[in-house]
Amino acid sequence: MKTITKLLILFVLLTGATAFAQKKPLLYGIMLDENHHPIEGVNIYYADIEGTVRTTTNENGFYQIQLPADRQVVVWFEHISFKLSRIEITMGAGDTYEFSSLMLNNVEQMGSLIINAETGSKRVEGVISISPETIRNIPGAMPGVENIIKIIGGNSNNELSSQYAVRGGNYDENLVYVNDIEIYRPFLIRSGQQEGLSFTNTSMVENVDFSAGGFQSKYGDKLSSVLNITYRKPEKNAIQADASFLGAAVTVEGISKNKKWSGIIGGRYRNNSLLVNSKETQTNYKPTFVDVQTLLNYNPNQKWEFSFLGNISQNKYHYQPLTRQTNFGTIDDPVALQIFYDGREKDEYRTYFGAVTSKYKVSDNFDLKFIGSVYHTQEQEYFDILAQYALGEVDTNLGSDTYGDIQFARGVGSQLNHARNDLDALIVNAEVKGYHDIKKNLVEWGIKYTREDFRDRLLEWEVIDSAGFSLNAPILDLPVNNQPYTPYTGPLVPYQNVRALNFVTINRVQGYAQWSRRMVVGDSVQLYMNAGARVHQWQVSGDNLESKSQVVISPRAQFAIKPKWKKDMVFRLSGGLYYQPPFYRELRDSLGQVNPDVKAQRSIHIVAANDYSFTVNNKRFKLVSEAYYKKLDDVNTYTLENVRIRYRANNDAVAYAYGLDMRLNGEFVPGTESWLSFGYMKTEENINDRGYIARPTDQRLKFGILFQDYVPTIPSLKMYLNLVYNTGLPGGSPSYADSYQYQSRLNDYRRADAGFSYVIVDAQKKDKVSATWLKPFEELSIGLEIFNLFDNQNAITNTWVRDVYTKSQYGIPNYLTSRVFSLKLYAKI
Repeated sequence: MKTITKLLILFVLLTGATAFAQKKPLLYGIMLDENHHPIEGVNIYYADIEGTVRTTTNENGFYQIQLPADRQVVVWFEHISFKLSRIEITMGAGDTYEFSSLMLNNVEQMGSLIINAETGSKRVEGVISISPETIRNIPGAMPGVENIIKIIGGNSNNELSSQYAVRGGNYDENLVYVNDIEIYRPFLIRSGQQEGLSFTNTSMVENVDFSAGGFQSKYGDKLSSVLNITYRKPEKNAIQADASFLGAAVTVEGISKNKKWSGIIGGRYRNNSLLVNSKETQTNYKPTFVDVQTLLNYNPNQKWEFSFLGNISQNKYHYQPLTRQTNFGTIDDPVALQIFYDGREKDEYRTYFGAVTSKYKVSDNFDLKFIGSVYHTQEQEYFDILAQYALGEVDTNLGSDTYGDIQFARGVGSQLNHARNDLDALIVNAEVKGYHDIKKNLVEWGIKYTREDFRDRLLEWEVIDSAGFSLNAPILDLPVNNQPYTPYTGPLVPYQNVRALNFVTINRVQGYAQWSRRMVVGDSVQLYMNAGARVHQWQVSGDNLESKSQVVISPRAQFAIKPKWKKDMVFRLSGGLYYQPPFYRELRDSLGQVNPDVKAQRSIHIVAANDYSFTVNNKRFKLVSEAYYKKLDDVNTYTLENVRIRYRANNDAVAYAYGLDMRLNGEFVPGTESWLSFGYMKTEENINDRGYIARPTDQRLKFGILFQDYVPTIPSLKMYLNLVYNTGLPGGSPSYADSYQYQSRLNDYRRADAGFSYVIVDAQKKDKVSATWLKPFEELSIGLEIFNLFDNQNAITNTWVRDVYTKSQYGIPNYLTSRVFSLKLYAKI
């Protein structure tokens, strides 16, 4: 471990840090004709104070041209066979921007692009930017922003969940913002198939930024990552809709005649029955996931901006399992678990969210922003499910009438699970932020107050009967039930019994201040520096709780450099001290009791990165490599079952995580962006000085591909591929078991989702449309999606079953979805 730490520190010292692009802004791209073929000889030029600056496209349609910084220029695109077109563009020093377009022979194209300093700074801040078009097109069982994040920055072995883990952290360690407003998730969800819709409505997204570690002080107090989403402000009236066998969505947007008012509203419906009914458990499954989301904007003058973001969602999850058979073991010793169910589960999650933001321009160099938000969730989890099982050898005789059934039972038993869990939570935030631009120095600060009120009732128990004899909870000091060999005289108690009633209030005060500066040293060596700190004070109080107050301070910094090399490289070093003050679920132990003394988990981040932009066959690519190391103290250990996390709430461990992430993105096919990612990671924890073992999120290798293509002879026919390979996660352990004795892993996760679409109408085809009914459409496409293309069996957790004869426990894998086909329709008016 010490050797690895030294190597990482040496790597950091040798590679330096970060910076930004070239001194002069660079505009580049590929010009295509209506058939998506490259156009050679397009004249590209703009007028400068020293004369006209020109370039032309090569045989592959590629061009690049340097522009003046921080002022608007008109760039013209001219060819004898096509209509003259232009764009108005403003770029900051050091920025690069790709502008690829189709040239038409009957329409003049005009547009305006503003590329400000913020766009160029993402490279030096270590932020990944993802286009909304890529997010919308890439197929997945849970489509949306999180579907992409799982590939390029996070890890997940559960396609039914929108949650993800980043660099050894768990699902509770990720910050999510929409328009600078922090977003929360429901609390009682224990299975990915219960989640329904993520908060983010993809149809409303304008920009997505993601940082996997070493992020700045302006972001909140979590240990792993930041996902920062910006919703767009409408510039015209439009309607877009999509529908598939899994659900539907409609988004309406508009703007007033005086341009002061604009708004966008979207409604979504989701039903995962098609996916879940493909699983090995036969069920009656009736889920409905519905939400309505809106963003309203008002700009009365150049000084003020106002906006309102609202969301109402209702997830109903009704589940009635019938039967299940899982075959496992070996060819020589095939074993099966057969279960017959009785009972049902009825869960409901209703959330209401509203936020008001106001931005005031005090002067040209000083902006203020005010944010107020309210989040209210009402959740219930009710179930009574009796499972009667048999574990035994399978009949493998092909001619037998009982082929595939259990022939000899090694163990039989039953399991009864009961729950009546209710949670009501209200979270209120008030925040003010300031932005000062002082002579090439950017100073940012903010103060935030949060009040969290939780009303929580936990009532759940489990009774296990094995071979006709009730099993006692192993954590209780009771005599062992060893029937029929010896009589049992002790009391009959549940194997698990969680009963708690919690009324908890948490008050938080947070503040941050940070400074950033960009400079040029010598001829063209460019530097970027950022330093700041956060302070977080919180107080936990409630019925029958002793009030507890704690304070943490979190310093963070980033440094970047772009040397004067022919190769376009940026080096970045970032890190600091990161704390995660406990949220309500982290205060609650495995028995449901709240411990107000839980400390903030602490992590030291060191991230060293290299950002390399290059050209191959006149196609632009970017390769980003990041080596990271995290040392964690006061770790709040937990067990992970599907997506439910149960903390021990006692800060009883230390841990570490280190690894390497590499991402390559670019236009492998002209006009489309694709991504390749590779990651290696190792994370372990030491609980009560018993030695290091794998953490529940210890996923050693990951590999992902997001690929887009089209048929050259039929450019309207497009293909999208989402390919994931992850090594297996730790398989967990039975309830109350010692995790040190259960360190086996699940099988590797392998999944491919493919999408095919035929574009009927788009911007290039619109003027050629002859059918009258197609005239109103700006975009129209129809497609086919194939989920789990190769029908791989992926497991998310184990079901632990006791063999009464060998006294051992079998980990029976709980498999996820199999191959599913779905049609999809997309339209925009």
